[in-house]
This record gives sequence, structure tokens and C-alpha cells, in this order.
Amino acid sequence: MGGDDIEKLTEKIAELVVNSQRCLVFSGAGISTESGIPDFRGEDGIWTKLDPEDFTIERFVASPEVRKLQWKLLAEGGLLRNVKPNAAHYAVAEMDKLGKLDCIVTQNIDNLHQLAGVQDEKVFELHGNMQYVRCLGCRKRFPMDEIVSRLATEELPECDACKGILKPDAVYFGEMLPQAVLSEASRRANLCDLCIAIGSTLIVYPAAYIPEYAYKAGAKVVIINIGPTPMDSKAAVRIEGKAGDVMTRVMHHVRNKISQ
Repeated sequence: MGGDDIEKLTEKIAELVVNSQRCLVFSGAGISTESGIPDFRGEDGIWTKLDPEDFTIERFVASPEVRKLQWKLLAEGGLLRNVKPNAAHYAVAEMDKLGKLDCIVTQNIDNLHQLAGVQDEKVFELHGNMQYVRCLGCRKRFPMDEIVSRLATEELPECDACKGILKPDAVYFGEMLPQAVLSEASRRANLCDLCIAIGSTLIVYPAAYIPEYAYKAGAKVVIINIGPTPMDSKAAVRIEGKAGDVMTRVMHHVRNKISQ
């Protein structure tokens, strides 16, 4: 895609953003790979290095050895710790500062939208958040850093409130998505007038229903991704490109249009 094409398409997206009253951003792994986070299913994905079976809720609960392995990885700085937002996250955060963002619905578990400056209450995390830990007993939530700091002396940390099993607060295989989050995300999708899907193949369900709900409710859909998606033919604008580059260009045009 040539430079002129990119400019025309990003300007068209900017026009949709400026004219939108309720814009929903739907983000997938492709927005975070530019922060150095490998996706889960790609050639260099996380599942090429770890056994997906160790991330089933059944095995995690049943096997202290599996839990020890995962806490060891976390103690060594693995599993998405110390990552930073990139240009795409900051561009979405700028949309929010300009009053053009209703919410973000994300498949990601990296907390990068919040680190870029978007408030927690505007980010609906369908698959959880690896920067936190949850007790499977009393459901108390802890910052990940607090629990990781205990790993210097505790091989298998327990909940300090009820002695229950502690688990990273991400959705494991075999677990349901958080129903309150999914319900509110679906409601927002049915009310939005613009849905910008960034870095998602739109093939992982039920998360991928969100852009479909928006489209069926009459919203314009924008898709920014490397590789095809099942919704490409329904998109008002479809750009093949890196999230950071495309969203930076979009926000440049948005600022220009607002200043005029």
C-alpha cells in the first residue's frame, strides 16, 4: 500500500473519529506485539515456548508443580512483566483525552492501555490482566509485583487472607470470560457508532462478537491489522499495516480536523 493510499485511508478514519459520538476501540494481540510482546499463536508465539496444557484451570488447580513453574517464570520476569505502551496505545489514549473514546474492549492481558493513560473504568478486559493476581478462594485481588516480591522466600505463595490458591488474574483455558465485563462490553458495542478494531484476527470467540455486534447495530467498522479478518468485507475502512504507524497518522489527521 502506497503512502498516498495510507494518507487517504487514515484521513478517512480520522473523519469517522471526529464525527463519532461513541467510539469503541477493540484491540487484539497485534497492538501489543509492537511493545515486544509475542502473540500466543504466531510462529514465535508464547505457545511455542510453553505448554498450553499448563494454562488450563484444571491443571493449575490440581498441580502444585505447575503452579511452582508459573511462579518461577514470573519471578524471572516472564509472562508480560515490565512491558511498555507503544505509539498505538498512546494514540488511543489521545483519542480519550480529546473526548473521542467511549471505551476500549481488549483481548489483551498486558495492562498497556491503562499504562498509556486510559482510566481503568474505560477498559474492558475480556481475558483478564496479568499485572494482578486473584485468590481462587476469597477472590481477593493483589498487584502482581506484591506477590512476585514474595517469591524470594516463598516457592508457592498463598492468599494472606484465606490461604487459598493464588493465580495470575488472566483467563485460563477452561475458565469462562468475566461475565460482567463481557456483558458491559456487548452493551457498549450495541450503542457505539464507530468500532475501530486494531491488531485482531477477529477469529477468537466470544471476544470477536464485539465488532460484529457493533456492525449489526449500525456502527461503522474500521479494521487495522496485518493479515485478513472475517469482517474485512464489512469494514468502512480496512488498512493493512502496523498499529502504531496507522494510529499515529490517524491522530495527526484528527488533531488537524479538530483545530479547523
